[in-house]
Amino acid sequence: MKNTIVGLLVSLMLLSGNLVAKVPVTQSQKLRLTDNWEFLRQDVGNIWELVRPMKAGQPEESPIWTKVTLPHCFNVEDAVDPDVNYYQGPGWYKTQLAIDNPYKNGRILLEFEGAGQKTEVYIYMTKVAGHTGGYDSWNVDITDAVNTFLASKEAERFGGRVPLSIRCDNTRDAEMIPSDLSDFNLYGGIYRYLNLVYLPEVSIASLKIEPVLDQKLKQATLKINSFFYNPLDVRKATVEWRVKDSQGNVVLSGRQDEVTPLGEFCLANTTLKRPQVWDVDNPQLYTCEVTVRANEQAVTASERFGFRAFEFIEKGPFHLNGRRLLLRGTHRHEDHAGGAAAMTEDQMRQEMQMMKEMGVNFIRLGHYQQSEIILNLCDSLGILVWEEIPWCRGGVGGEKYRSQAKHMLTDMIEQHRNHPAVIIWGLGNENDWPNDFETFNQGEIRSLMSELHTLSHQLDDSRKTAIRRCAFCSDIVDVYSPSIWAGWYRGNYTDYQEMSLAEMEKVKHFLHVEWGGDSHAGRHAEVVAAIRKAGESDADAALNGSAQVLKKGDWSETYIVKLIDWHLKEQENMPWLTGAAYWPFKDFSTPIRPDNPVPYMNQKGVVERDFTKKESYYVFQSYWTEKPMIHIYGHSWPVRWGNAGEEKEILVYSNCPSVELFVNGVSQGIKRRDSQDFPAAGLRWNVPLNAGKNTVKAVSTGKESITDEISFEYQTEKWGAEARMQLTATPCGDDLFEISAQLLDTNGVRCLDSRMFINFEIAGDGELIQNQGTAMGSRKVQACNGRAGIRVRQPKGKSVVAVKAEGIPTETCLVEN
Repeated sequence: MKNTIVGLLVSLMLLSGNLVAKVPVTQSQKLRLTDNWEFLRQDVGNIWELVRPMKAGQPEESPIWTKVTLPHCFNVEDAVDPDVNYYQGPGWYKTQLAIDNPYKNGRILLEFEGAGQKTEVYIYMTKVAGHTGGYDSWNVDITDAVNTFLASKEAERFGGRVPLSIRCDNTRDAEMIPSDLSDFNLYGGIYRYLNLVYLPEVSIASLKIEPVLDQKLKQATLKINSFFYNPLDVRKATVEWRVKDSQGNVVLSGRQDEVTPLGEFCLANTTLKRPQVWDVDNPQLYTCEVTVRANEQAVTASERFGFRAFEFIEKGPFHLNGRRLLLRGTHRHEDHAGGAAAMTEDQMRQEMQMMKEMGVNFIRLGHYQQSEIILNLCDSLGILVWEEIPWCRGGVGGEKYRSQAKHMLTDMIEQHRNHPAVIIWGLGNENDWPNDFETFNQGEIRSLMSELHTLSHQLDDSRKTAIRRCAFCSDIVDVYSPSIWAGWYRGNYTDYQEMSLAEMEKVKHFLHVEWGGDSHAGRHAEVVAAIRKAGESDADAALNGSAQVLKKGDWSETYIVKLIDWHLKEQENMPWLTGAAYWPFKDFSTPIRPDNPVPYMNQKGVVERDFTKKESYYVFQSYWTEKPMIHIYGHSWPVRWGNAGEEKEILVYSNCPSVELFVNGVSQGIKRRDSQDFPAAGLRWNVPLNAGKNTVKAVSTGKESITDEISFEYQTEKWGAEARMQLTATPCGDDLFEISAQLLDTNGVRCLDSRMFINFEIAGDGELIQNQGTAMGSRKVQACNGRAGIRVRQPKGKSVVAVKAEGIPTETCLVEN
């Protein structure tokens, strides 16, 4: 746990009542408040409405509250509901706390890991805190309010429990960052963990750890400063500290007696010989433990840190610990199917582990500060971090706007500065995007950007600053990323290296974040849609990968796989490149894309919103990982098509030296991998397929062979316009049924290139598993190769599923369990 606002503790308490610096306590003093919550997605008349007693004969409480667990988001379903705008407004949470503080005269805090976007906290009828900002952690000391309530007559009515009410509000507000023009939802709710923290009279408010590794990696300096939390003004304490290496051995320690626990206190300023070095391949972490004792009470704060050195070479590559490291990155939005922003710790861990298994060594946390859990995972997995504040689009507002930007930057740095994974503090994204205000003034944007850059280096001069896509501010920050998007929003993907080189020459330190393109999971193409240049063959047109595929509506995994393939093989040939980060790792919800194949979803991820891997995930693995892997393109392609006897391309993505391909049991030969032989690093075969079922098997050659196998149909029948649908209901376990709709022409031939929108409705005892933001989890979805599907939960009884498409007769399907 990190400090929210180191150095501003006194001013915070004056400005915000009971807000205090974030306290790094051990798990024994922290309780997650996950259960026994009620939620109301609207406002109330006043706080008395939440705590007033019910009188005899009084009707049931109105409106109706729902029981929820935390983390919780207002917008679990409506963010991706194809028929509504997502809710932006107030919502209330209420519970009752059983207080059991083990410390005499101790303090009681609520620790918010993140709540959106404005929050008010009440103990009984007393407002104890207000906070603006949906992504930074913050604490509130509720001790006095709790003690006052427990001493009142009202406490008896609540059985000694303390009523806690929290109002969250994500109402649109142009004077708050991020802008509602942003390409992501500004979610509402207590969507990160909320903790109850018990502290003694004196505790550690924060630890500031400054590890510096020398260039030869043989020696390091270490400075440790502590800040105390001492609201009762205790004047005498003992402080003990120790530093443990990654094996748990104590390598440094100390003790200071008769300490006055006020303000900042230097615990250590020392050297360490032969330090264990933190690296992406071997992330060695030290632990600093500080125990403060006063008035016969003690508490221990614990922080992890690491020794590492990095450098951005001017107009050159990136170095970590004295060697060149190509940053192989991606991005993360805090968004998940069935939970929106309210991701559990297990889900966060799964997501970051999937990234590491894909070969990621760098991540940009876009476009806001993220959970401490994520930063801890980056530390332990060896993933370098660009973390940024949510100054995203819209221009710049008034003093309140500017103050929030600086406040959030301060929070981000002070909360996460001890993480060795962090190398960049991001100051903004697409700040050249106007329209929130009548006036768009580049000078005002440069002014605020300069202030943020200066503030960042004042708070932490050991990291770099960066922004993405705001050319008129590129000279202010240390590292700049322009907008390139070769092969998607402009140009051809074969232009990638030339476009990147031209942009690199404009700035001192170039880092390419955001590239890629959308793919509708399960959609494939036999001929990649591309615009042919004059005199260009079909094959060359497909190779060049024109951005016109966006206008033609291709959105196939087939095209995106080749776009990614080209970028990755080119990045191996750019010795000056610091690195690049694909946008993003996972599909996420956005309010500005209602017409996408899955409505309101940005579908550029290499995995779907529920972690289902797309084909592109394996392309990255084939370039970025060392553990042997092999993957035939097309696991989600059940029916291919073409002429009888026509040769079809089979792609195998693997990091193995050579691969043998078998089609219907017959060897098609062995091919050796060459990363510069596009596509699929030379692991491609053109083979004829049988009409009907085909089986394809790929086997790596060598001592430890691995295999992959797929089966699919090959359709040679030609089809006309869509005329009707064929429905099937297939049990798929746990009272689930998969409803599949296949579009057919008048002769009953599958229309394998159809992209019609298909709508699902249900009546009866079951329910659609909908509003998930996935290809199989939306009641309105564009067909993938003439097919769409959804799941029904049917524990008992009967349901009728109706399936509609414009101009096609509606079909129904009976589901019974």
